[in-house]
Amino acid sequence: MKVSNIVKTAGVLVAFAMIGNKAAAQTDSAKTAEEWVKSRAWAHGLNINVYPDINALEFYRQYNKAKDVWDKAFAYLADSKKLDTLKPGMYPIDGKEAYASITEGPEKTEETAKWEAHRKYIDLQYVIRGKERIGVAPVTSATVTKPYDEAKDSGNFTTDGKYYIATPEEFYLFFPSEAHRPNLHVEGFDIVKKMVIKIKVVE
Repeated sequence: MKVSNIVKTAGVLVAFAMIGNKAAAQTDSAKTAEEWVKSRAWAHGLNINVYPDINALEFYRQYNKAKDVWDKAFAYLADSKKLDTLKPGMYPIDGKEAYASITEGPEKTEETAKWEAHRKYIDLQYVIRGKERIGVAPVTSATVTKPYDEAKDSGNFTTDGKYYIATPEEFYLFFPSEAHRPNLHVEGFDIVKKMVIKIKVVE
């Protein structure tokens, strides 16, 4: 075999090895993240579960980039007695890094509930009292119906997704890569009390 061919072959093998190593590292990272979520090392006494299809890798990354902020948010979420007494409105948690919004009122219909996604803040959504239906889908598979508004940190979409029944037993985390469609009415639960904690994305 010519020297040039040997060099080319070696180069190809190195490239494949690098791709393989990168894939293995990503698999290891995903596995580490999933094990971390299951361990509840992030919970610190919080008894509420995170929904089963959480983006474990992004949760792991964001939490470890801003642990103090997330710990404050989870401490706020853990105080269930306080949450039940809070009136609708905005509540500070950690300056502009994390804050909460409490709402209480009627849910939306299929016609009025919109798909949305955010870029600056992660949504932690939790039903304090009642039940609602929430949809989740990748932003990459969604069609933009209203372009992203930086001032509102929101854009709207149309798409198909997976739906969940949100209850006080679990909370939901939606990252910038995920479109979500919350506040859909569940029969028998006309009035729902809910909290959304906005947690700033760390690049």
